[in-house]
Amino acid sequence: MMRRMLWLALLAWGMILCGPADGRSAGPPPVGGKLPDFTLGVPKDAAEKTYLGLSGSGAFKIPQIRAKTVVVEIFSMYCPYCQKEAPNVNKAYERIEADPVLRGKIKLIGIGVGNSAFEVGVFKKKYNVPFPLFPDSDFVLHKLLGEVRTPYFIGVKIHPDESHQVIRSRLGAFESVEKFLDEIAKASDLK
Repeated sequence: MMRRMLWLALLAWGMILCGPADGRSAGPPPVGGKLPDFTLGVPKDAAEKTYLGLSGSGAFKIPQIRAKTVVVEIFSMYCPYCQKEAPNVNKAYERIEADPVLRGKIKLIGIGVGNSAFEVGVFKKKYNVPFPLFPDSDFVLHKLLGEVRTPYFIGVKIHPDESHQVIRSRLGAFESVEKFLDEIAKASDLK
């Protein structure tokens, strides 16, 4: 009985994240605009740190990632749509890494809204996510990003001076991995 109540509570939590926003936020970052100012912790995992082109420890900002474009997935481990989309996001990562035009130029990260480091780790392991995921257990980043529903994808074009511009800001699953990557590559001036 207790297990069932816990499962129902987790399902309700996931539905809240996937459901409509309450309108109190300023909205998601618009295409042509900038991301709000926030930092993430430098990954402890050496491979993830290398993938992002970071060194040391502490915090970093998205424009410090060594890439021409960073795609940020806003997800929740409790969101059934995020769970369903995970294989497609992994496929996008694999296609990027296999394409000499895109490899090293487009990087993926995920931010788990309402998820602790443990929950993000469970999602990463269960869905074999090959790119870095970051927790947002207290919803601070979620609020800054307009309290978007999940999954939400934000493409950020990084300029050499670390300024940036949002090139994609959209809710929902990819229509297709190929179409998604083509859209990101064109908006990033890579194709």
